[in-house]
Amino acid sequence: MKDEITVLVVDDERPIREGCERVLGSKGYKVLAAENGKTAMQTLASESVDVLLLDLKMPVMSGEEVLEEVQKQYSHIPVIIITGHGTVDTAVECMKKGAYDFITKPFQVDQFLLTVRRAAEKRRLEEKARLFGEEKARNLYDLNLEKSRLKTIINCMANGVMVINRNMEVVLHNPALMRLTETPRKVESPFPIAEILPQEELISTLKQILEGSPSRNEATIQEIVHGNNTLRAVSAPLMGPGKGIVGAVSLLENITEYKKLDQMKSDFVNMVAHELRSPLVSIRQINHVLLEGMAGPLEEKQRDFVARGTRKIDTLLELINDLLDVSKLEAGKYVQHHVPIDLRKIIEDSVSLVKQHALEQGISLEFSFDDLPMIKADPKSIEEVLNNLISNAINYSPEGGKVSITARGLGEYVELKVQDTGVGIPPEELPRIFDKFYRIKHPKTRKVIGTGLGLSIVKGAVEAHRGTIEVESTVDKGTTFRVLLPAIQSQG
Repeated sequence: MKDEITVLVVDDERPIREGCERVLGSKGYKVLAAENGKTAMQTLASESVDVLLLDLKMPVMSGEEVLEEVQKQYSHIPVIIITGHGTVDTAVECMKKGAYDFITKPFQVDQFLLTVRRAAEKRRLEEKARLFGEEKARNLYDLNLEKSRLKTIINCMANGVMVINRNMEVVLHNPALMRLTETPRKVESPFPIAEILPQEELISTLKQILEGSPSRNEATIQEIVHGNNTLRAVSAPLMGPGKGIVGAVSLLENITEYKKLDQMKSDFVNMVAHELRSPLVSIRQINHVLLEGMAGPLEEKQRDFVARGTRKIDTLLELINDLLDVSKLEAGKYVQHHVPIDLRKIIEDSVSLVKQHALEQGISLEFSFDDLPMIKADPKSIEEVLNNLISNAINYSPEGGKVSITARGLGEYVELKVQDTGVGIPPEELPRIFDKFYRIKHPKTRKVIGTGLGLSIVKGAVEAHRGTIEVESTVDKGTTFRVLLPAIQSQG
């Protein structure tokens, strides 16, 4: 393994690149530089890089796009985000997506060097572990012999490491695991996992891994609450000499502070939304009084200006309401109560509500029911789901198109389908359509106004009712959303 550490600095500001080269070069690092994300990807393809310093805001290819590609192609490289004070939230989001750490401009040299040194050490240890694994990999029967050799490596890791056998016993662990699980006494391996991590959801996941589900090539990521901390556990199977599963390994990381930051951001958005809604509603009411002529007659041009202002206020109120809905979903308060409801009536009301809009767009609207049982749900939430799906289908369909809503009983569930003949969704965009603020990029849909929160709210509402939502789409042919909701089972 090479002794020299290579650092790639990606920043569109020349002084930043040159400053990093001077500081790191004086400490023995080999420094490469790139002025944008595209150049950085070319450098990564031709050079061996150990640590990546990545600016977020760049032309040609943003830092977030580079991070996504690095995670796909060079996931072994630690990425340190370079951020200004205004993009700290974005930097935190990047860390959730795999970035190692972030530093804020202007740099404090000592902190800067410490962060790079930690990333370099992480890379060195991971490379050492990889080489060790390639040269000395053995099955769990030889694990006790290898434990002393692995101990130095895993003891240096900040994250908790835990290896279990098929009897759900911990056969290898590091001190970081004991700190994360708040285990005060020394525990000798092997011991039952429930002694330090009694969480049923983690134990259930590990049992599924040992049984071969999910795929042996996949890792399972989940969050568990242990005491006052929230831990992220990444678990994967360990294969024996006969390609059978002989155990599982879990890597645990404390993400409590990240969760607190995320909650602070949500609380801030919620507070701002509440504070903005009241004055906007008042302004809208005043505009309505003016439009109705209650404060005196308006000339045609004045009426037009007031009407335009009202439409802009309505757009802002829609955004505020969506933000408040997202906050309620994240807090688990979106679904207020469950009562038996007839989905047929809600569909009829929703169609009636958007019928005029469909006529104006030249869209034909049809719906049908087949053996439809009752469901137990929050009527307001289900109405919001339907309104979002039907409105989207109308907005993204060309003139002369058709939107169909069908509902039927399907065993223990009610199946709801909203199908359109619209522009469709490209395959590469399908995995992201339920993300917050994500909107489909298509020349025919630029005129469609929206917040990008609708489908995120739909997915959250459906899952809050213990349901599922799926989407199928063909470009230029149309899209179908399929929702399954638990039906009320008839007695006897």
